[in-house]
Amino acid sequence: MTKINSVMKKAFALGLALTMVMGLVGCGKSASVDSETAKIEDEAVAMSAITYFTKGVYANYAADAVDPEKTYFYVFLGDGSGSIEDGITGSADFFTCEVGENELTFHVGSMDPVDQVFTVKSFDDNKVTGSFEDGVEVVFEKLDGVDPNGFSGENYVHAMNGEDLVYESPYNWKVRYNPDVIEVNQSGPVTTFVYTGDCAGTCMITATYNLDDAKTAIKAIGDSWGSDTEYSESTFPGTEDVTCYNAMMPVTEDTGSGLHMSALGRDTMDGSVTFEFTVHNSGDDAIDIPVSDALAAIIDSIEFVQY
Repeated sequence: MTKINSVMKKAFALGLALTMVMGLVGCGKSASVDSETAKIEDEAVAMSAITYFTKGVYANYAADAVDPEKTYFYVFLGDGSGSIEDGITGSADFFTCEVGENELTFHVGSMDPVDQVFTVKSFDDNKVTGSFEDGVEVVFEKLDGVDPNGFSGENYVHAMNGEDLVYESPYNWKVRYNPDVIEVNQSGPVTTFVYTGDCAGTCMITATYNLDDAKTAIKAIGDSWGSDTEYSESTFPGTEDVTCYNAMMPVTEDTGSGLHMSALGRDTMDGSVTFEFTVHNSGDDAIDIPVSDALAAIIDSIEFVQY
């Protein structure tokens, strides 16, 4: 009887391990395949891996939390990698992961990764419950309809709170903008912030990373407007000691279009970044002031990331 019980316990343990492995996603096991049978078994496990962590974004919070705030996220890209994002601080850590018998090991960080082992306890209705090494029980809850590609934990939280969103440029700076009236488009070193509310014509900011220094880049922009362009220097917004180079398009009353152009720029990353304003004024403050406020808020929020 003892021997039979031992065999049954081993079989039960093996079944439980297979269930856990089949349920964990995006973090596959690698093994040498020496037979067609083993290959079929591996494919079956891979196909069943959708049960627990599928490609998507999961909010992570304490299991005993009442009405938990969803501000901390695990983003699974479906290929064994992803990111851990703090929607409050805006920080993010890259991870890769792999599956054990009833656990998931996260290798967190791209340089000298730190291992974090998550032991699965239960799964129900797109929620995975378990604990890390500290023993505190936590929940992973999949967010419906949230695309993991390009996901920003910070912007998710801002959107929930009805706040401005954050655009972070690959060229060392970031700004906040009102998504209700600003559309952001990026193509290589150029990013545009286009006003989509009521206005007299095109109203936008064009931000460009240049290989030239800021003074040269601003001069090139201003020269394209005409020989009467006015140039000046000041302190770059949000700083105390960074030089800002400015250009202002000559304005004539007989143009009739209400077009105004200006630009400012500063040196950064062995080059410079310039912000060029294109604004059409209607002469009606009820229309023009909201435009000015929305574009000015972008510039006032500029932060340059220090590495």
